[in-house]
Amino acid sequence: MIVAMDEPLPLLPGQNLGQNPHKGEKTYLFDAVLQPNTSLEPKGFLLLMAAIASVSFVAGMIFMLMGAWPVIGFLGLDVALIYLAFRTNYRWARMYETVRLTGDSLLVERVSASGKVQRWRFQPCWLRVDIDRPVQHDSQLVLSSHGKRLRIGAFLSPDERAQLAHALTDALAKLRSPEYLQQAHDAAYPEEAAEAS
Repeated sequence: MIVAMDEPLPLLPGQNLGQNPHKGEKTYLFDAVLQPNTSLEPKGFLLLMAAIASVSFVAGMIFMLMGAWPVIGFLGLDVALIYLAFRTNYRWARMYETVRLTGDSLLVERVSASGKVQRWRFQPCWLRVDIDRPVQHDSQLVLSSHGKRLRIGAFLSPDERAQLAHALTDALAKLRSPEYLQQAHDAAYPEEAAEAS
């Protein structure tokens, strides 16, 4: 699931490419947060577990009244396994990736379910965004530059990977465009831009 994907931002007059001079903060030309899909919201999870436990309890009582009391243990095991499966799913849903493009780099940050953070930096002028066409279930979205390759969005659906690849490719194309480079140069060197006018 792509939580947020901002369109590329136009360069503001007097602003360095990728740097906000007023706050010292980075301005992102592209910013996306990628998260795995969760199978069920917490409230729905509680309702589902209550329904499963209720059905298992009623079935267990029926089996116990029929004299098959060991079945209760297996029904309880089923409820426990379903609970553990959902908890594991929620744990993995805490992982996310961010993809941020500035004027001088593409930053990818991956935060695992345990909280471990990994970061990669690519130079955007040489960056390639590769994805199989047509996009299939096992298609990979790969960023590559200077011999480094990084697969991103492995947990996204094929359509979401294609959408991300298209948006990132568009943002990189805009960053590399002569008009955008001229704006960046004029913003960085206003004296030269004034003389040229």
